[in-house]
Amino acid sequence: MRLVGKQTWVYENELYINSCGTSVGPKEAAGPLGSVFDVKHDDLHCGEDNWEMAERRLMEQSIDTCLKKVNLTQQDIDLLLAGDLLNQNVTSNYVARHLQIPFLCMFGACSTSMETLAIGSALVDAGFANKLVAATSSHNATAERQFRYPTEYGGQKPSSATFTVTGAGAALVSKNKGPIKITSATIGKVNDLGITNPFDMGSAMAPAAADTIAQHFKDLNRTPDDFDLIVTGDLSSVGSPIVKELLKEEGYDLGTKHNDCGLMIYSQGQDVFAGGSGCGCSAVVTYGHLVKQMILGKLNRVFVVATGALLSPTMIQQKESIPGIAHGVVLERAEGGEE
Repeated sequence: MRLVGKQTWVYENELYINSCGTSVGPKEAAGPLGSVFDVKHDDLHCGEDNWEMAERRLMEQSIDTCLKKVNLTQQDIDLLLAGDLLNQNVTSNYVARHLQIPFLCMFGACSTSMETLAIGSALVDAGFANKLVAATSSHNATAERQFRYPTEYGGQKPSSATFTVTGAGAALVSKNKGPIKITSATIGKVNDLGITNPFDMGSAMAPAAADTIAQHFKDLNRTPDDFDLIVTGDLSSVGSPIVKELLKEEGYDLGTKHNDCGLMIYSQGQDVFAGGSGCGCSAVVTYGHLVKQMILGKLNRVFVVATGALLSPTMIQQKESIPGIAHGVVLERAEGGEE
């Protein structure tokens, strides 16, 4: 791997996503992408006794499905990189306890899907692992309980609020030829424009997304025309127009090249406020929908820029503003690769 420009890693070996696994809740299963997900639950408990155990099951299922597709078990995996939204990353930690794979826990809020994939790819590229799984998850009820109000409270929300995705996604990374190549990653900087409203994550995260996308263009001398799709993680209907406007000010017109995972996963009639969010949002859309579109040849080069709001309830109560981060990974279709 080599550093190009200020923030972009270009992988020197050919790296591949060999397989993916996704597991989602009922609202996600009923959305426009429902047919592409591997495991679908018809209730938020996912067959468990509480929300936190339900999220744990989602992550375990996504990893198990990912490995079964290529006839592997956890004993075949050298390293697990995983993260979630809960305090102390308890979902990932308890899943790692069960799987007994050497484990690096990661946290980048909702940017964790691409953070784990970027760093995992760097480790495989450098020879520190042969087969690695990158995974992340979120659950609507666990996130509401921790960051805002328990769902049982019935608190009202403004239209700028986002709806945390109940889902988990996992990807197997190795140098073995697969359907999707991982070619580069741009590591984001923390941006903070002073947004203090925890019910407006789109505005808080949009500047970080714009900064990472613009830096990728500068580092690799690229433009939006070099991609079939530039997709952000969970900017929603509020943040998506902001990121496009910020990039236009930098001289980059995304035009129709941009979409947002939080807008893709739900339909307008699903009562999800401004759109989807959460670690699982970009994970299930990327590892479920986008990867399949690439395998089918409908997309050839995609820049996935996962966005995260680095807040905590304590900081919000202390009237702190909300820092944002965004990490981007470039995926390219590999000719002849099959999942």
